[in-house]
Amino acid sequence: MIGVTKEVINGKPLLHVANQQHWTECLPTIFFIHGFTSAKEHNLHYAYLLAEEGFRVFLPDCLYHGERSAGFTEQELNFQFWNIVIQTIHELKEWKDVYVHKGFIDEERIGVAGTSMGGIVTLGALTQYDWIQAAVSLMGTPTYEQFAKIQMDYLKQKGIELPLTKEEEAAFWDQIRKFDFSQQPEKWNKRPLMFWHGEKDDVVPYEPAFSFYEQLKAMGSSESLLKFICDPSAGHKVTREGVLQTVAWFQTHLLSTSVKVD
Repeated sequence: MIGVTKEVINGKPLLHVANQQHWTECLPTIFFIHGFTSAKEHNLHYAYLLAEEGFRVFLPDCLYHGERSAGFTEQELNFQFWNIVIQTIHELKEWKDVYVHKGFIDEERIGVAGTSMGGIVTLGALTQYDWIQAAVSLMGTPTYEQFAKIQMDYLKQKGIELPLTKEEEAAFWDQIRKFDFSQQPEKWNKRPLMFWHGEKDDVVPYEPAFSFYEQLKAMGSSESLLKFICDPSAGHKVTREGVLQTVAWFQTHLLSTSVKVD
């Protein structure tokens, strides 16, 4: 039987999902990050399928989302987008350290995945943490600086100016470059990495992620470690096939022994 508990780590709520029969064991673990304006509960189907295969899964609420909502309008939340992304990357280490200390996480088998904003978080986290052994980006982009410029141009076209001084704007660009995977591809270190994207995605275009995938592939890798799945008919929504491919990716790269639900 799959168990789900709500827990709070330093004031930050998350869902903890695992096979109850193996609840107290040290298990291979996935951190799954939700998308912009979404919440932890919306990805329980991923967690259930992963837990069935023997993983422990943590689904956190990101800053200003779900139970951490601050009552922002969507426009106000848009201004916080990169703050949320970078804060979540920092919090990943916090959550990991807590559950390693509790004896729940196999430190040699940790994966990170996410949808849309969560995919962006995943790719940025790979630039910071070598303890991530495998990752899946669903509709994410590694090109932080490029994507931020697209967002700013869109806001300016609508007559909306960012509430930043010139000094604050310069500091903003310096900060996000530190997490921009496309500007530091050597941080990949040939860890198993899968991308899933819809070709008709009009929220996070697939081309920058695919170009980055091609760049990594040119560094020398087989499809066993690096994979890009592009669905020609999908938009900004992961198909069931994308969900199943995510589970299969982590099965292949993080499971050395089976602790599946009977």
